[in-house]
Formats: sequence, C-alpha cells, structure tokens
Amino acid sequence: MGATGLLGHNVLERLIASGHHVVALVRRPDGIRLPQSGWQTVVGSPLDYETLCRSAEGCDAVVNCTGTTDMSLRHLDDYLPVNRDLPAMLVKLMEEQGIGILVHTSTANTIGYGTATHPADESTPMQQPFQDSFYAQSKILGEQVVIDAAQRHPDWHAVALNPGFMLGPYDVKPSSGRMLLAAYRRPLMFAPCGGKAFVSVQDVAEAAVNALTLGANGGRYLVTNNSGCITIRELYRLQADLCDYRQRVLTLPTWLMSLAGRVGDLLRAVGIRTELSTCNIRQLRVCEYYDNSLGRSALHYSETPIAQAVSDFHQWRNKTDKI
Repeated sequence: MGATGLLGHNVLERLIASGHHVVALVRRPDGIRLPQSGWQTVVGSPLDYETLCRSAEGCDAVVNCTGTTDMSLRHLDDYLPVNRDLPAMLVKLMEEQGIGILVHTSTANTIGYGTATHPADESTPMQQPFQDSFYAQSKILGEQVVIDAAQRHPDWHAVALNPGFMLGPYDVKPSSGRMLLAAYRRPLMFAPCGGKAFVSVQDVAEAAVNALTLGANGGRYLVTNNSGCITIRELYRLQADLCDYRQRVLTLPTWLMSLAGRVGDLLRAVGIRTELSTCNIRQLRVCEYYDNSLGRSALHYSETPIAQAVSDFHQWRNKTDKI
C-alpha cells in the first residue's frame, strides 16, 4: 500500500532488490517511477475493500506505507479513512486470507519528542502540541489497530514503524522535499526556531523490509537517525553548502509565528484551507530528540548521514528533470 509515495517507492525498490515479488495497489497505473520488473499493479482505491482483497490474493505479507499527511485538512474525520480505517481493513483481509505478516508505517510524532539530555523512546507518550494534531491523533489510532490485532493473533508478525521526517529520492509529489525546495537557492530565507528528527527515507525503507522478518509481534519501533535534532535553519544551511550557493537564514520571531497561526485559525474557521494554524505553528517550534536504540537493535537498519539524504533528494530530482 502507498507505493506511489516517497516511502512507498523506496520500499518497493528495496523489496525488488531483495528478491521479493510485489503486488502494488495504486490509484493510477503510471504513478510508480520504477522499471516494470519484479512487481505488478492492481489499480483502484485502497479504501475499496474488494479491490484491497484482490490485491492481497496469494500474498504472504502486507506492507502499508499509506498516509494522509495534508496539514491543511480541517477535521479529524478527514484523516481517519486512510490513517485508521485502512489498517482495520488490512487486518480484516489478513484474517480472511490467512496472511500473518504486516508492516505498518506510522510516525514518530505519536511518541513524545524528549530533550537533548533525555531523548524519547517508544515508551514515551505523545506530547503537546502533537496531541492536538489531527494527523498524529489519526496515526496513533491506526497504530492501536495493529497492536490490538497482534494481541489477538499471537502467531502473527505485525510491526509498527515510527519514522522521523524522511528525506531522499523518489519524492514524486514532492512531500517532505517541499521543505528543501522552499529554501533552494534563495538568497534570504526565514526559518522557524524548531527542528526535526530527519532521517534518510532509504533507511526507513530498509527498516520496513527488515521488519518482515525482524522485530516482535505487536512491537513499535522508532526509525530515526542518531544525529539527534537538526533545526530547520541548520538544514537550510546544510543544503546551501551541499548545493554550493550562498544563503542568509534568519530565525522567525516567536510572536510573528504565533500571529501567523492565529491568522490561519481564522481562515480555517471560515472554511479556507491553509496549513497555517496555531497547532501546526507550535509543532514547528518543537525540537525533536529520539532514542532509536530499540529500533536499530531490532530492525538492523542503517543510519545514513542527513547530508547524504539531502544529496540523494537533489540527485534524483536532477536526474528526473533530464528525462
């Protein structure tokens, strides 16, 4: 599930390289940018149960990389069909078709973000402002579906992954790469004061493929980088150095960010979609620190330097532009 997205492309590529034959359920047949080898497609909506069952026929495992991530959506119900209800449908079809392996992708934001001296691990409960995020709320509900299924089926191998902010190749839409493109070659850039647990999408893909056989049934695992929190300002400076351009980055004052959030709240209240909101702005002011030791020891994934992940994003983008 989700093969046309950033993570889905990378998982599909790694599955094929590992010798797996993959059936990808996609909404559009031309949505995958990989050579047609080692995989086949079923075209349709993942929220259509009959199509979902047809795509899973004869399969030994399900890997779910789907997610509604649009931060401009105004209601929790906008996120639930994909982030909560789809995992429930996957569990149902697994029960009906005798499939016992599920790798489900969630987000690190369903786990508390800790501090530099006390980074969060998988046991840390979700913190504000993410507790107010409809996206994070819907993702933790999806996780719970998977964990509940694992408890009902002790003979299954159902694993939930909690990746950080992914960067890297095959960002077709783009999704997370929008943060990089927003600052690319601009002489002056403004950045919020917060930072994220950036991670190479290829490391997350490696963790997802390894999780087919590694990890514990019902386990949830942070998939992040050991570099800790990287501020958005630091990310922009890193990109400028890698891409060889000069840029001045200024930190946005807290009062201005808060004002922008309130303006966004007003726009949303009258029905206008915008990513600006008090909740989203507060998230941009958080510095995220995670302890990935459990995930690393259980799933044996690599820790690619973030500079390499940024380079991989631009190399793939430049290659795609020339095709």
